[in-house]
Amino acid sequence: MNSFLKNTAQHILSKHQDLRNLCIVLPNRRAGLFFTQHLGTLIEQATWLPEIKTIEDVFYQYAAQRPADELSLIFELYKVYQGIHPEPEAFDKFFFWGEMILKDFNDVDQFMSDSNKLYHYLSEIKDLESDLSFLSESQIELIKQFWSSFQHQDKTHQEKFLKFWRLLGPLYVAFQASLDVSGLAYSGKLYRQVAEKIETLPKPDKQYVFIGFNAFTATEERLIKHFISVFEAEIYWDIDDYYLSDKNQEAGLFFRDYQKDKIFGPTFPQDIPTSIQTKQAKIKTYATPLKSNQANLVGALLAEVKEEKAWEETVLILPDEQMLFPILHSLPEQIEKVNVTMGYPVKNAPVYAFLEAVWELQRYVKVEEGKVVFYHKQIKDLLSTIYLKSENAAHVKHLISEMQEKNQIYITQEALHQGGDFFKLVFQKLTTDQLFPYVSELMETLAAKLEGEPIQQSYLYQCFKQLNRLKAIFDQEQITKVDIVFFISLFRQIFREVKLPFEGEPLQGLQIMGVLESRNLDFRRVIICNMNEDSFPPSGALNSMIPFNIRRAFGLPVQEQNDAIYAYTFYRLLHSAEEVHMIYTTASDQGKAGEKSRYIQQMMVEMGISDEEEVIYVPVDLKNTDAITIEKEVEIQQLMERYVIQERGESLTAFSPSALSVYLDCRLKFYLQYIANIQEKDMVKEEIDAAVFGNLAHYSMEFLYEGFQKRSGRDTLEKADFKSLKENWIFPAIELGIRRFYHLEENAETKLSGQMAIVRDVLQKYIIRLLEIDEADAPIRLVSMEKAHRANFKIQTANGTKEIALKGLIDRVDEHNGVVRLIDYKSGGDKKDFNGVASLFDREDKNRNKAAMQTMYYGLLYHSMYPENTSPLKPAIFNFKEIFSQDFNPYLQEKQEKSKVEVFDYRTFQVDYENGLRGLLEELYDPSQPFDQTEDLKKCSYCPYQGICGR
Repeated sequence: MNSFLKNTAQHILSKHQDLRNLCIVLPNRRAGLFFTQHLGTLIEQATWLPEIKTIEDVFYQYAAQRPADELSLIFELYKVYQGIHPEPEAFDKFFFWGEMILKDFNDVDQFMSDSNKLYHYLSEIKDLESDLSFLSESQIELIKQFWSSFQHQDKTHQEKFLKFWRLLGPLYVAFQASLDVSGLAYSGKLYRQVAEKIETLPKPDKQYVFIGFNAFTATEERLIKHFISVFEAEIYWDIDDYYLSDKNQEAGLFFRDYQKDKIFGPTFPQDIPTSIQTKQAKIKTYATPLKSNQANLVGALLAEVKEEKAWEETVLILPDEQMLFPILHSLPEQIEKVNVTMGYPVKNAPVYAFLEAVWELQRYVKVEEGKVVFYHKQIKDLLSTIYLKSENAAHVKHLISEMQEKNQIYITQEALHQGGDFFKLVFQKLTTDQLFPYVSELMETLAAKLEGEPIQQSYLYQCFKQLNRLKAIFDQEQITKVDIVFFISLFRQIFREVKLPFEGEPLQGLQIMGVLESRNLDFRRVIICNMNEDSFPPSGALNSMIPFNIRRAFGLPVQEQNDAIYAYTFYRLLHSAEEVHMIYTTASDQGKAGEKSRYIQQMMVEMGISDEEEVIYVPVDLKNTDAITIEKEVEIQQLMERYVIQERGESLTAFSPSALSVYLDCRLKFYLQYIANIQEKDMVKEEIDAAVFGNLAHYSMEFLYEGFQKRSGRDTLEKADFKSLKENWIFPAIELGIRRFYHLEENAETKLSGQMAIVRDVLQKYIIRLLEIDEADAPIRLVSMEKAHRANFKIQTANGTKEIALKGLIDRVDEHNGVVRLIDYKSGGDKKDFNGVASLFDREDKNRNKAAMQTMYYGLLYHSMYPENTSPLKPAIFNFKEIFSQDFNPYLQEKQEKSKVEVFDYRTFQVDYENGLRGLLEELYDPSQPFDQTEDLKKCSYCPYQGICGR
């Protein structure tokens, strides 16, 4: 395999007898490692190896200093900013701007721009208009282009923008002075210091050789030119005629300029390599529907490689680092060694997600009447993590169950702490002085629990290391106040860029790396993932306080140079490649369109490559989901025996009217809910929906009238009783109703949220109206409130006569004017008219009245329990949406030809109703009638089981 580093090593060996007198300078350490390996394979006898350096090493050596870490520099910048800004913002808000400003300062120094002029012309438009003598014509034109567009901005924004820009010049000057005093520096500052005193540098005692560079900053260019012209240094270019000769090829942008340079030009080889044209690698493009599909495709491509021993000649390029772990999990078994040369973001790690959840918990913690309470959403997020589940699974289950049952919006610290020491550590309210000790203790505790998981421990170690660095800076910088919000914001800002470095043997195994790590390295087989526009090459956005045209006018890098660097990195992968596989995604991802990379399009045009690409399909069955039918096998029939009265006169359970109504709506839904017992997941509800409101009303009315019975010792309500009920007993009844609904203990506080307080007031108005209706009907004798009624109902089945258990909870039974009323409270707008008893059991009737079917069912239950009763049984529905109507009538009405007849006595309809119910139950117990899906798809719209049915 042709290799630039190997060929260069061979050339240097043939030219230089004594290697120890050489200093080899490469763009990065990885290239240096491979260069040393090639030298080792070429050297035939023992000798001293040359000194291997990166370009950074050269600059830092001459500067006699290394740059400070970014966090320290931003803190130093912030101190300077505070000193010159009349109204400085908080550090966590400044952090983002600080990063951008620091990067701009670095660019200004790396490219040796005149900072005074640059920031002067940014801020002083009047000077720009009057005095242009210091600028060239091209600079003037570019700056004018920018200001012409800026004039169209809103005046307020212009002034705010200009005010901040005017600060940048003084900030740069003051920052340099501050760094000189503190002894700190950023890389650009050190580079500029070396470049500006280049003429005074002593001649090095070794011969310098620069290898594999393609894009110099101004400081690098000045130093390397000086070494070539004054110190007789050598330089080797890693180039190809394919992009050098084509002026439209952005990959050769820098090389074409260097080739014309009087110093660099003579160093170019006389015969420019033509590897890309002559190699004619086998190039194939793949389109996948989803990003995750790429991992499976990579695994399949590598699995096709048979008897490969030199896996180090295969590279997998990952422009998106999030693909790393899916790729690693998809590698075929024949790959025994893998070398990963890229960092994985800590922010994608599970342990970081847990730390994030802890910070979120702190944002919503509060103290109510001396008790620390936490918001349910953050608690649920934390309880769902493996770290708490593995600590005390039973307590986690209990907490989640109790939150749902009691609908707890806030949970006390005391309840959470019952899980053990780790729960006590996680669930606490932090004060400012506890922040750093707390996070350190939490990380150390987590590390101990993750003893068998080295990768997770590595993530924690990176976080812990960064945290200690942050703490050291905070201890040093006393000017910055640390509070919870500030700390959380800063934590997120800093840790979003922290990466976990992988360790391995870089010279062996399959090579997995990011885009820029591949510089100067050659591979026989190349696989590139995420070959999408905005991924490779990356998005064209440049984060800078200096506008594009101003950057270009002062020689600072713009997107054109960035594109050239990435284009070169891509095309140089083709220098030695025999086969290239490029994979892109057709689906949009995080706002990025699924568009193939421009590099693929360019290769098709420039190399004449066929535009045919292999589309990787994910099998998708586009036909309608097959109908689901559950036959009544023996096992299912046995489950249905739970509803049958056994020899001892009892059943395990009984049919409610709502269960039978579900069966009429959809047989399959009935099976899933009542036979398979698949229940909807309970959720904590912060809002009071109609169902919750209805339950609160039921309980409140029950407590209101039961309280009356206990206090008065009688069951009959007279008109005179209602005044006291309305004035004194509604609120206590509602309070008791809230306690029962949310399963609160007798002495537990019922502090109402704002929404609940509103609901209570609304509920009071409804109850007052119900009392007014009852007052008009008084006297009324209360028979029962919220009492369960049962009945045994005989049906004929294939296995003979069975007695089926029926049950129902009648909201209220009372006696009025000799009539027993069976009252059902409804929170909705249920209708009371129906088209005869038969319609109540007709599943094809779209207007089937479920409420009427239910209240008639109560008549059946009551008559069964009290057959001695001779009074009429009158079903009634008190639906809250109608009780305020002047003509409110709670009684059922049967539709006849031209009129409606009020149902006065259930017993008038008893035979027809029981026949309808018997037919329904006999169908339910008919082994030949399966549990199938409804044909009315409208009923599926709000069905909780539609995910199972696929409708």
